[in-house]
Formats: sequence, structure tokens, C-alpha cells
Amino acid sequence: MVLKQREQIATMRAAGKIVADTLALVAEAVRPGVTTAELDEIAERYIRNAGATPAYKGYRGFPATICASVNEEVVHGIPGPRRLQEGDIISIDVGARYRGYYGDATITVPVGQIDPEAQRLLDVCRESLEIGIAQARAGQRLTDISAAIQRHVESNGFSVIRDLYGHGIGRKLHEDPLLPHYGRPGQGPVLRPGLVLTIEPMIAAGAPEWRTLDDQWTVVTLDGSLAAQFEHTVAITDNGPEILTLP
Repeated sequence: MVLKQREQIATMRAAGKIVADTLALVAEAVRPGVTTAELDEIAERYIRNAGATPAYKGYRGFPATICASVNEEVVHGIPGPRRLQEGDIISIDVGARYRGYYGDATITVPVGQIDPEAQRLLDVCRESLEIGIAQARAGQRLTDISAAIQRHVESNGFSVIRDLYGHGIGRKLHEDPLLPHYGRPGQGPVLRPGLVLTIEPMIAAGAPEWRTLDDQWTVVTLDGSLAAQFEHTVAITDNGPEILTLP
């Protein structure tokens, strides 16, 4: 695990603000009839104008600035000509590199009016992220975060997607350790001040199994049920968790 100094975390906070502001701008543009490619253009323009570079574009061959995952798409959806429809939900995942450091965050938003159960899925996912962040304290074990998320999600009748992880982040987009969003508490490394993690629960209305589409990127629920994701970049500090991806 790479522990960050105060100055490095300050730079990551600046990167995180660019990510958060990008997400807010893209979320404002979400409406029936807009294409996911149009949302991607908004994000890339803002990130570059802020003096940062899109973290995902070109990363391992990914072709776009945002991941735009609609309905049963869990993560890594590729923006394109698809037009959003009333009642859809869309997860928007944004990463930015600023002065050598990364920020990374995700929100899931409704497209117009959505079904009450779809809204409950979004609410529970957001709550699970908040509950997980509350466990991200020095002296805790890594899977204390995991277990708290799983407990909240499953107690509300939803499932945690398996084998897709949060992770350390800093000069690299993906660093150790990997963070599952399910599991027994009290396992994994002890959390130490200076560790920065992405906490990013992905949950489904149905079963937790998934598959990857032929584009080799888009992950969808195996049973076609709706999926949601919320994510923040979080620093472990002596004074508790600090969310670095706030607007």
C-alpha cells in the first residue's frame, strides 16, 4: 500500500473536486433523449478545461471519458449513440488525472420519473457507500468496510455484485489494496493514515452474478435486473475518513 503525505492528498483533493464538478455537470444534462455520447463530450470538455486529463480515455484501450452504464449495465458502459429514455437509470463514472494524481467517483441518477423500487435501489446504494465510508478509519481492518456495505444492502433485499472491487488510488489509477464490497469483518490490512481508497459499491435488484458483453467492457447483470453504483475517493486520516471527491 502506498501511503500519501499531506501535500499529495491536497493534490488528490483538487483532482477529486474536478471529478465531482464534472459529475454534477453531466448529471444536469441527463434527460430523456440525450445520448450517452453527448454526456461524454460534456465531461471531457470540462475535465480538459480544468487543466486535467480524463483518467479512463485510452486506459487499457477504453475509448471514452466516462463510463455510462444504463439499467442492467453494472459498470464500464461505453458511451455512444444510445438515447436515454424516461424511466432509465444511468451510472456515470468519472476519473481525472491532475498534476500526476487521480480522482475517481461515480453516481447513479434517474432519467425523468423512475419506478419507486428503482429509486429505492439508488437510495440503498448511496446509503451503503456512506455506511462503508464511516468504517474507513485508522485502526480498522479493510473488510470492516466490506461487511458494513454488504449488511446494509442485503438487509434491504438487494445484492452486492461479486468480484468487482474498490481499490487504492494515487499516482496510479489502480493501486493496492483491492476492496471487496462484501465479506467478513476484521480481515485484510489495517487501515493507516495516508491510505487513499475508492469505495464503490455496485449492487443489483436481483442476483449478484454478471457477465461481460461482446465489447469486452460493459458488465451487465446476468439476470437482467437493474444495477446501481456510487463511489467516492476517500483518504484515511488521523481524524477519520475524508472524502476527496466532493464538489
